[in-house]
Amino acid sequence: MSEPRPSDRHDDSDPDETFAEIVDEETQRDPDLAVIEAGSRTLRTRSGPPQGDEVPARPADPEVDKALRAVEQELAGRWGETKLEPSVTRIAALMDVLGEPQRAYPSIHITGTNGKTSTARMIEALLGAFDLRTGRYTSPHVQSITERISLDGSPIDPERFIEAYQDIKPYVELVDAQQPYRLSFFEVLTGMAYAAFADTPVDVAVVEVGMGGSWDATNVIDSSVAVVTPISLDHTDRLGTTPAEIAGEKSGIIKQGATVILAQQPVDAAQVMLKKAVEVDATVAREGMEFGVVSREIAVGGQLLTLRGLGGEYEEIFLPLYGAHQAHNAAVALAAVEAFFGIGAEQPGSLDHETVRRAFASVVSPGRLEVVRSSPTVVLDAAHNPAGARATADGLSEAFGFSRLIGVVGTSSDKDVKGLLEAFEPIFAEVVITQNSSGRAMDVDELAAVAVEVFGEDRVQVEPRLDDALEAAITLAEEEDEYAGAGVLVTGSVITVGEARLLLGRR
Repeated sequence: MSEPRPSDRHDDSDPDETFAEIVDEETQRDPDLAVIEAGSRTLRTRSGPPQGDEVPARPADPEVDKALRAVEQELAGRWGETKLEPSVTRIAALMDVLGEPQRAYPSIHITGTNGKTSTARMIEALLGAFDLRTGRYTSPHVQSITERISLDGSPIDPERFIEAYQDIKPYVELVDAQQPYRLSFFEVLTGMAYAAFADTPVDVAVVEVGMGGSWDATNVIDSSVAVVTPISLDHTDRLGTTPAEIAGEKSGIIKQGATVILAQQPVDAAQVMLKKAVEVDATVAREGMEFGVVSREIAVGGQLLTLRGLGGEYEEIFLPLYGAHQAHNAAVALAAVEAFFGIGAEQPGSLDHETVRRAFASVVSPGRLEVVRSSPTVVLDAAHNPAGARATADGLSEAFGFSRLIGVVGTSSDKDVKGLLEAFEPIFAEVVITQNSSGRAMDVDELAAVAVEVFGEDRVQVEPRLDDALEAAITLAEEEDEYAGAGVLVTGSVITVGEARLLLGRR
C-alpha cells in the first residue's frame, strides 16, 4: 500500500525533529513557503485529524451576536436561494474584482440531488486525515449560517464570518452597481467562502453546489474532481422534469480533463453524464463498476463496511451513520479522494487503510438520521423529496426496531409533498403535520389536506406550531405501555429539522 503524501505522522516523535524533516522534504520549493508549510503540517500532526463538527450555537458574546445578526439581516435582504437568474455573470464579476480567490487552491466539486452534504463531510474527513487543510462549503445550514463555511472540519468562527463579509462587502456593492440584478444571498456567501479559503489558506476546497450545476454560483471553480451523487426529481421548475434533463444541468460542473466520480444513477441521467464526459475528455469512475460497496452490516451506532475503491478494497470501515444510502455516499467519497490523489490513474496502490478507517469513524452529519433524544427516541432527518424520503424510511426501518413510529412533517411549498408523504406512509403509524418559520414553508392546512389523502383522516393530527407538534408526537409515542419501543421522526425540510433541533435542546 502507498500513501499520496508522506504526511501520516501520528507517532510520538519529537515535534522539532518532525518540523525539520518536513522542511527537508520541501527543498524544491521556495524556502519561506517550505517553513510555513512545515509549521502548519507539524501543528496538524500534533493534534491529529480534525474531528467532525457539531452545529454551532449563537455567539456567547452579545456584541458578536449582534454583529452576526446584522450580517444575517443584510444577506436576507438579497434574493433568496430559490429566486434565481440562471447565470454565473455576477459571481464571475465578483471573483474578478476579488482577484480570483477560487483559483488559489485545488477543489472537489459536488452536485446531485441527494447526499451532497453527507458526501462532502466524508470527503473533508478523509482529506483532513491525510493532513490537508480543508475548506468546505455546503448548503443549506441546519441551525447557524456559519455552518456553510467550514475550515479544517469546523464551522468558521462567528467573528471570522463577520470579517469575511466585511472584507468583500465593498466589492459586492461595486458589482451590484454594475449589474442589472444585485448579487443574491447565495452568490455573496459563495464569494465569502472562496475568499476565506484563499485567505486561510486551504490545501483543498470541498464545494457543494447550491442548485443544479452549470449556472450555479459555485461553478466558477475549475475542479479536477467532479462528484455526482444520485440524481432524482427535485427543483423540477428550474432544472427539468426528467432525470436526464436535470443531469444535463448538473453535468455543467464537469470540466475539461477532470475525473468524474459517478454514483449510481437512473439510466437516462447516466447517459447524459457520460456524453458530457466524452465531450470534455474527462475520466469517469462509476459506482458499481470501478468502485462501490462490497458489503455492509449493521453495527452499534452505525454500520461496518467493506468498500472497493479505485485502488482496491478497504475492509472494516466503521461509519457512524445509518442507512444504505450513507454507505453508498461513503464509497463515492472514498473514490473522490483517491481520484484527487491520483490513485487508480496516475499511480498504483491505495490510500493508507488505517487512516481511511480513522477518517470515516470521525464523520458526523447533523440532521441526517440523527438521534437527539431517548425515551422515546426522537430522530431528525432532512429528507425533502420522495427519493430522499425513501432512503430515510429504509434506513430508519433497518437501524431502529420501532414498534410504533410517529412522524412530524413540515415541508417547503415548492416540493413534491405527496410523493414525500407516500414514501413515509408505510412506516408512520400516525403523522403530525406542522409548519416551520420559513417564508417558504407550506401552509399547514394545505399540507394537512395532502396528508389526509395519503394517510386517512384518523392518522393525521395538525399542530401549526412546531413546539406543539413535537409535544403531540412524543405524547402519541408514549401513550400506550405496549408501545415501549415507539419513536418519533421529524422530517420534511432542513429548516424544520434545524428548528426542532433547537427546541429539543441541541446546541
